[in-house]
Amino acid sequence: MARQNPFYSHWSTGTKLLVLLTLALFPLGLALAWTARSALADAHGAVLDDTYQDGTVAARAVENLITRNGLALRIAANAALFSNPAKPCEAIARSLALTPAVASRFTVRDPQGELICIQGVYRPSDNRDLVAPGALQLWINREANSIRYRVGVNGGMATGELTRDEIAKAVRSVSPTIDAIAVRDRQATLDVITHSSPRATRMLQFPIGSGQLTALVRTPLADATIMDRLAVFLPMLMWVIAALLSWYLARHLLLVPLARLERAVGDYQPGGESMVLPEQRGGADEIRSLGAAFERAVDRIESSEQQMAEALHGQRRLVREVHHRVKNNLQVIASLLNIHGRSANTPESRAAYAAISRRVDALSVVHRNHFAEVEESRGIALRPLLTELGQILKASAPEGSRGAAIQIETDSLSTTQDAAVAVAFFVTELVEFALLQGAAEPIEIELKRISELAASLTVSSDALVDNDPEPSIARKQFERVVGGLARQLRSPLEQKMGRMCVNLPVFPD
Repeated sequence: MARQNPFYSHWSTGTKLLVLLTLALFPLGLALAWTARSALADAHGAVLDDTYQDGTVAARAVENLITRNGLALRIAANAALFSNPAKPCEAIARSLALTPAVASRFTVRDPQGELICIQGVYRPSDNRDLVAPGALQLWINREANSIRYRVGVNGGMATGELTRDEIAKAVRSVSPTIDAIAVRDRQATLDVITHSSPRATRMLQFPIGSGQLTALVRTPLADATIMDRLAVFLPMLMWVIAALLSWYLARHLLLVPLARLERAVGDYQPGGESMVLPEQRGGADEIRSLGAAFERAVDRIESSEQQMAEALHGQRRLVREVHHRVKNNLQVIASLLNIHGRSANTPESRAAYAAISRRVDALSVVHRNHFAEVEESRGIALRPLLTELGQILKASAPEGSRGAAIQIETDSLSTTQDAAVAVAFFVTELVEFALLQGAAEPIEIELKRISELAASLTVSSDALVDNDPEPSIARKQFERVVGGLARQLRSPLEQKMGRMCVNLPVFPD
């Protein structure tokens, strides 16, 4: 079983070299790139942890601010409503003034939610649900852009307010790197700090006040620098540069000089000018030695070809002489047959001599065309062969059939000598049999190509129709000979009324 060539066998040497270098260096570059990427990923993870810590600190600052103000307001309101339930706001304000970093804007309501008093620049815009003593309720006030907190105390409720600036100040004091922070409840959102940063950022969410509010913190995310990215791609870049550099050196030192030698050898035509090798043969001594070896080999080939050309010329002269002598001998035999045929005593003898003469003529025609085939190496042309054969057969026809017309229609086809001999004898047998019937019926010879390597030869005439119920001895002999010629052509013999057809091999166009 023949071994199949690998799929890369048709690749050029440069391509194979580049692929091999790539496969050899790729694992190393991949390992280095993976190591650099792992280090960058660890650094990125540390950055994410830092951003989460910053967000947590900022959210806790907001929650601590709310918790501190709510606790201070609860303590002051409890004491004020206990000591002076009619005018608690003044007592609460005095108590809150002693507590640092606590808002002094608030309202006091009774247990039914009715407003008792207002302290500071405060506009009560809604009356939220009642809050039990000790509980804390938080929400966003859209009109005042603030966070309001309501605490339940004994004897009523107190509601305070933290503005956006107060919350932003508390966040900036603990986390100055925060890009943006917002607080939202189920209905509204309060933007505390807004900043559009060109850097990458990370949005985090933290619950405040047992989930009543949510702090949305956007922290800056340190993006990978150009050096970080270069650290990842540098091993791969080194792999590409090493592969390309190795390929370039091999191509410049070996492949390009070899390609020049190949073109010089390919352009060389034996018998023409001497082979001229390129002057630039690269820097490798092996390439220059190979060029010198080519020159020596070409010199020996030219000397050998000259000797073979002289021998071939002598052989052609000998073959031409042999063909010429064979053709002359066939013509001498045909002339002798014609002479003896004219001097024969009986019609049967003259007919026999004529039949033999026609077959010798057919063989002579084939031999003459075969001589042209040897000279031109293109096969025996069937159109001139059949035309000449038809003329010879018509000229040698019996007296009663010389008026029969022989029509030839053929394509320009060529075949081998063996097939041409069988074709010539096949046509001779059919035409002779038709002529010997004594009727001047026209005879049609048709040769048509039916495929690239086959043609169909058809001989048609009404004289070929067998009207006798019992075939004669001559008819049986005729059919036996024609059948043998068809077998020589390796073709079935098709017979119809006055028509016989065989197939024969021909050369492609």
